[in-house]
Amino acid sequence: APPEGAAVRRRDSLPVMVSYGVSKLISDSGVVRYKVLTEEWRVFDRTHPPRQEFVKGVLLERYDNDFNVDLYITADTAFCYDQTLWELRGRVRVHNQTSGTLYTSRQLYWDSKLHEFYSNVPMRVITPDRDLQGDRFRSDEQMTRYEVQRTKGFIPMPRSMTSSSTPDTMQAK
Repeated sequence: APPEGAAVRRRDSLPVMVSYGVSKLISDSGVVRYKVLTEEWRVFDRTHPPRQEFVKGVLLERYDNDFNVDLYITADTAFCYDQTLWELRGRVRVHNQTSGTLYTSRQLYWDSKLHEFYSNVPMRVITPDRDLQGDRFRSDEQMTRYEVQRTKGFIPMPRSMTSSSTPDTMQAK
C-alpha cells in the first residue's frame, strides 16, 4: 500500500484554495467595479467568518462608470472577511485619482457593504489643499467626506476669517 499522511482533523486551519499570480475582476450588479492583483491568494472556507488572505501584498483598482480607474488601494498584507470587510496592513495607500486625495497608514479597514473606510492608527491624508495627520479616521468610499480625530496639519483658512496681515493657511492642532 502507498504511504499515507495523517488525517486532517482541523480543516479550518487549512486553505481550501491557494492561487498564485492572480488577477481577478469583481462585479457589482453585473458591472465590473474592481480588479484585484496579488502574488498569492488563499481562501479559507471553514473559518468563522470565512476569509481570504493576501499575505504577499495586494493592489485593488476601482473602476468608474466609464471603466477608468478612479481609486487605487495597495497594502503589504490584506484579509477579506465574509467578502465584504477588508483589513489592509503594512504600507497602506489609498489614492483617489479624481480628487487627488492620498491616504497612508499602517492599517485600514474597508467595509464594502457600508461603503466606508476607517482606522484607529496614526494616519495621513494629503489633498491638493490639505495635509492632515491624526490617530482616528473614518471616510466614505470616495475619500471625499472624512473625519480625522486628534489632528494636526495644514488646511486653508476661509477668506472670511483672514485679514490683510494673516496668511491664507492656518495650522490645526
